[in-house]
Amino acid sequence: MLTIHRVHAVRRAADGAPVPGHAVVVSGDRIEAIGPYEELYERYGERARVREWDGVLTPGRHEPDGAALLETAYYPDPQEADDLGTAPLTGDALTALGMTGTRWGQSARRGTQRLLATGTTSVSGPFAHPAVRTAVARSGLRDRPGPQPLAPGAHADFAVLTEDGRCVVTVLGGRLVYRGR
Repeated sequence: MLTIHRVHAVRRAADGAPVPGHAVVVSGDRIEAIGPYEELYERYGERARVREWDGVLTPGRHEPDGAALLETAYYPDPQEADDLGTAPLTGDALTALGMTGTRWGQSARRGTQRLLATGTTSVSGPFAHPAVRTAVARSGLRDRPGPQPLAPGAHADFAVLTEDGRCVVTVLGGRLVYRGR
């Protein structure tokens, strides 16, 4: 399935300048092409789905403290909010929970969702807890040193951010894994 992601601009590298009027074509889990929207639509439009996003498409955020965020804090389930609150628990509060492998996995899934909601596309490990390692792998987040530039043939891992930095969408391996409301 081909998808054309039409945005205000495309930033190929995290530190690069956004190029207005460009779009990205995704085929499966890879970037097929990057260029002016009109040219890409002419070439792929009849066989592609077009997704329009209000923002700049970028390689996404890298979280260098991924292991620390997910393995030194408990992200409460919304059903636990009355007892535990909604903020991540650390230190003595974390110790008092008596964390099990299952609880670490559930917390890591909620923690990865928070990361995806910020446009995070890669994290740094290593992850010591097997349940956390599994949750990160299943989320699609890649354990690597930083975001990779957008280029044809590269993994389709990117985020679309508004001017004020709010994440509109996060895509990992060509899959839409977060969509802002």
